[in-house]
Amino acid sequence: MAAAGATWAQVRQQARAAETQTESLFHTYAQFAAKSDIDPKPSEEEQKTEQQLNEILEKRSTLIGQLARILDSEPTTSALKSTNLARHREILQQHRTELSRLKSQISTARDRANLLSNVRSDINAYRARDNPESAEADYMLDERRRLDNSHNVTDAVLSQAYAVNESFALQRESLSSIQRRITGAAAQIPGINGLMQRIGSKKRRDGIILGSFIAICCLMLLWFW
Repeated sequence: MAAAGATWAQVRQQARAAETQTESLFHTYAQFAAKSDIDPKPSEEEQKTEQQLNEILEKRSTLIGQLARILDSEPTTSALKSTNLARHREILQQHRTELSRLKSQISTARDRANLLSNVRSDINAYRARDNPESAEADYMLDERRRLDNSHNVTDAVLSQAYAVNESFALQRESLSSIQRRITGAAAQIPGINGLMQRIGSKKRRDGIILGSFIAICCLMLLWFW
């Protein structure tokens, strides 16, 4: 509540801030009304938001009353202030109506959800108590659906495995084709095989010479040591 002796501007600023806070609380509270699977009982957050809305609306009503008293105490009536005061009252009434509408919507949705839940529970209890054959049939159907889902997952995994295996086979075939092409190209180039053989022979000869040289150096080192 505003302090005694507050000016029109101060109280009106508090009223406008309270209106903004109300809009924010409405945004939160409307989410409970929009839920498709509403809880059977109000949650702690829902109850807290509703309580905050009621408190802020009462606070705004008090602020508007104080604005009216300040306006009545002024020697001359201001048309602008009267318009502002009427607007604050109008917005407050709109918000009270909106709160009632949302509360009714939440209550209706909760009653419907509880009714459906109770009907479903009664049907299940009847099947289990008075119609065990139907309950057993429903259980078997549920098991069948779970088995079908498991088979579908297994089929999907096998399909992926077959696809990967086929991809590997195609890659092996591509590599074999590339190797055959390289071998064929090497065979078609004149003298390429002989050149490769000479290069290999030269490498072997160089290896023998280098090995012999190292062996001689080792023998000489041992001889003169």
